[in-house]
Formats: sequence, C-alpha cells, structure tokens
Amino acid sequence: MDKNTDEEQPSAACNQYPKEAVKKRQNAGRGSGGSDSSKTFRKSFRLDYRLEEDVTKSKRGKDGRFANPWPTWKSPTLPNVLKWSLMEKNNSNVPGSEELDKELPVLEPYFVQKPELAGKTGAGMRVTWLGHATVMVEMDELVLLTDPIFSQRASPSQLVGPKRFRRPPCTVAQLPKIDAVLISHTHYDHLDYNTVTSLNERFGSELRWFVPLGLLQWMQRCGCENVIELDWWEENCVPGHDAVTFVFTPSQHWCKRTVRDDNKVLWGSWSVLGPWNRFFFAGDTGYCLAFEQIGKRFGPFDLAAIPIGAYEPRWFMKYQHVDPEEAVRIHIDVQAKKSVAIHWGTFALANEYYLDPPVKLNEALERYGLKKDDFFLLNHGESRDLGTNETFEN
Repeated sequence: MDKNTDEEQPSAACNQYPKEAVKKRQNAGRGSGGSDSSKTFRKSFRLDYRLEEDVTKSKRGKDGRFANPWPTWKSPTLPNVLKWSLMEKNNSNVPGSEELDKELPVLEPYFVQKPELAGKTGAGMRVTWLGHATVMVEMDELVLLTDPIFSQRASPSQLVGPKRFRRPPCTVAQLPKIDAVLISHTHYDHLDYNTVTSLNERFGSELRWFVPLGLLQWMQRCGCENVIELDWWEENCVPGHDAVTFVFTPSQHWCKRTVRDDNKVLWGSWSVLGPWNRFFFAGDTGYCLAFEQIGKRFGPFDLAAIPIGAYEPRWFMKYQHVDPEEAVRIHIDVQAKKSVAIHWGTFALANEYYLDPPVKLNEALERYGLKKDDFFLLNHGESRDLGTNETFEN
C-alpha cells in the first residue's frame, strides 16, 4: 500500500497539451539481443545498443538506500501522511456487492474452462486483466504474470488493511502454466507473500521470477529458487527462450514493507522485447522523464499496461501515482500501439470515486486525439487478443 506525500509542485512536462505530443511518436528500431542465462543468481546481459546513449541510472543515497533521480520527485513526510489520512475526505464511495456486480463484473477467465488455449497466440499476443496491477500476458511462446496478488487484503495481515472490493477472477490453482513473473516493487498491493508462496508451490523452479535489485534474498526466503534481480537497464531471459529479453526499466516510486526497510529495494517498470511483440509494464509510478527514455530505446510497444487509479488528492499522490491524463502521456512517451488500464477497480487505496478512473481516462484520450480502443479497459477476468485477425471471447 502506497503512501507518499509532499506539497504539490507543478510540472511543465505534465501540463503540456496534448494532440501535438501524439505526433511525436517515433518508429525506432526493434533490435535486441539474447543470451544464455543463469538460473538462480543475478546476471545482466549486454545492454541494447541504443543504450549507449545517456540514460538515467539508479541512484543510492549516502545511507546506501535507493533514491529517485527525477526532478519531479519529492520524498514522503510523516506530517503529510497524517494530513492525508486524517484531513482529506475519502470520496471512493464503494457500494455493495449487488451494484458492484453491475458496474464491475468479474468474469471467469477463458483458461479456466479451456486451459489448452493458453500460450497459443502465434505471432500475436493476448492480455487478461486479473485485477489491480495483475495481468497475464501471452506473447512469443511465453505466459507472463505482473505483480500478482490473489489475496483478499493488500497488507502484512489478512485480518486488517486494504481489502479487495472485487474478488480475484480465478485462483492460483486455476492459472495455466506461467513461465515468468514480473515484480515492479515491494508494496503489499504489488508483492503479496501468500501469492508468491502459492505460485512457488505450484510451479517451483520452472517459474522464473524477475525482481528489482535488492529483492533476491526475500524471494529466496519464500522458497523461490529461480530468481533474477536486476538494476535499471539490465537484461535477462527465460531459459530456453533467449529470443525474448526482459529489461528492468525505471519508474518514479519507492519501496517499503517494514518500519526500517525504506528503499532498500529498487522499484521500476519492465520492458519485454520479443521477436514478434513488445510489452511494457509500468508498475506503480508518478510521471517522470523515464518513459520518454524507455520509448526512445525500446519502443514502439505493441502493448503497455499502465496504472490509472489511486491518484487523489493530487498534492499527496502525484509523486507516486499518475492520474489518468498522465497515464495517457506515458502511453505516448513509450510509443505504445495499445495500452490496457490497470491499478483501479480492485482496492480503494486513494480518495477518488471508485468509478472515476475510466471516466477521466476517456476524457484524457479525447483531449489527446486518441481513440478509446488505443487505451482500453477490461472487465476483471476479461481477455483481449492483439495482433491477430481473430476476436477472442471469454
């Protein structure tokens, strides 16, 4: 659960409008290299040749903890945490289950009844939204999960803490074979201990975990053996699938799970570069210069998963969570052909009305001259095929 604070500082980059920015998309080259990979310990590959240009590297403070290098970042303060918690009105107004079933239906994912179809997308790709920041992506003969959470609460305890108002569309036992999991950072709504151990019990060392620098030992304590931790701009792959490169890319966020572990682990986004498709997972982030760098080096992406929720009040949330308009800017910056909205409609983690994120998203798309289909919404459990001539139905 993410609680970052400070006074609002207007950003010129965030306030630039809109249709002109769309025209700046670049059709950059799509070359990337693969290599053999270590199974259990961190190993980086030679960076993409375009990374010979200047990029923003990860940064540590004098205390050895990671720090955001972006001018758009301000660190949290306890007074602002208290101000938000005690003084700001919560406008989420999540209704009862009957209305929720109408507004945010939870569908049974296609693979529950037809598991044999999973991973069979040819040269195309398929995305299934499993709630919050968890998506299942099928591309280039691999099946990936992002920031999986199947627990009822995003908390160190299942007795207290933020509780889901939409149930998971499936269980870990109902998932098809998963080849890799991408973890963006350590907050409880993105790194869930019960889900990690359940996935490890089911798939064991056949499942590769891609995690941020500093998280390897925690994963090993969970029993996970096949773990690769990476710094920003480092690469690795899934054994036997060297043609698909996983790059840990920057974002603007922070990490914390206990009283004393602030920012001992890095945070970031993920760029997955295959011979047929490219996928970008933004994780949790405020708006910053990182996404233009990522787009220049690895774009265009066939699909991006970008957060649109948990953004109010802006004076408190803007440094760690983009709002829907900034999400559209990320879509443009990374040169995404299509984007899917994530990080909304599952947990009430901030103060906006629970149905506002998709409304604000569509308003922003219109201002930027984009179509709703360019940055689309899915129901919980719903899938969409991309890059094929077929229409996929749940």
